[in-house]
Amino acid sequence: MALDLTSDSELAAHLADVAGRLLITVRESGVLSLKALGKAGDATANQFLVHAVREQRPDDGLLSEEEKDNAERLGKDRVWIVDPVDGTREYGEARTDWAVHVALAVDGIAKVGAVALPGLGEVLRTDRPQTVPPAPPTLRMVVSRTRPAAEAVAVAKALGAELVPMGSAGAKAMAIIRGEADIYLHSGGQYEWDSCAPVAVALAHGLHCSRIDGSSLVYNQSETYMPDLLICRKEHAARVLTEVAELSLAERC
Repeated sequence: MALDLTSDSELAAHLADVAGRLLITVRESGVLSLKALGKAGDATANQFLVHAVREQRPDDGLLSEEEKDNAERLGKDRVWIVDPVDGTREYGEARTDWAVHVALAVDGIAKVGAVALPGLGEVLRTDRPQTVPPAPPTLRMVVSRTRPAAEAVAVAKALGAELVPMGSAGAKAMAIIRGEADIYLHSGGQYEWDSCAPVAVALAHGLHCSRIDGSSLVYNQSETYMPDLLICRKEHAARVLTEVAELSLAERC
């Protein structure tokens, strides 16, 4: 029987939206240095999200980037995975490529998610998928604006794709849904909170999501580190995975 996650989807979207508004209020106070602003924003958003999830879903597990991990979550079928500020640098610099992630993993699968893009006044969510614009003739790959992964740059070159520098992981993933990019390939290492909500939203919009070897993404693990990630339009997945595999083979030879 299909799970009814309607209320969870509503909660995720509401929490992401409110946290984003709180973060903008903190930034607009104008009384903090850039470094202090990042810490204050993280702490404020985290406190709100953690307290809200625990009050609204007391029986579920919780994993947050800004909260001490609790091994009790490993025994839960339902675990909320949040990133209060994804892209702290971009948030502090008042850019638009930062995000708030709120997700629910069920049996290790990213089922529910909301990614707020407060700088754009938008929340993308699993229960309200929108039409993804068609891809242009020349592919576009989003990469880190400060440290693009060598593998991503090499694959982009092989595909003839343009590089689109961008901040947070959530912003990069949502850029595909928004029609600003076609491929997000990351091999520099992340954590569960970096990708769970973006993956849930991307899957709901019909995109391909996997590790860069094509294997499935599994959440609520004892080790929260996730080495790599691929989010792209389904029609490009096979080609991207092939290029990654060939690059890996060439590096071993």
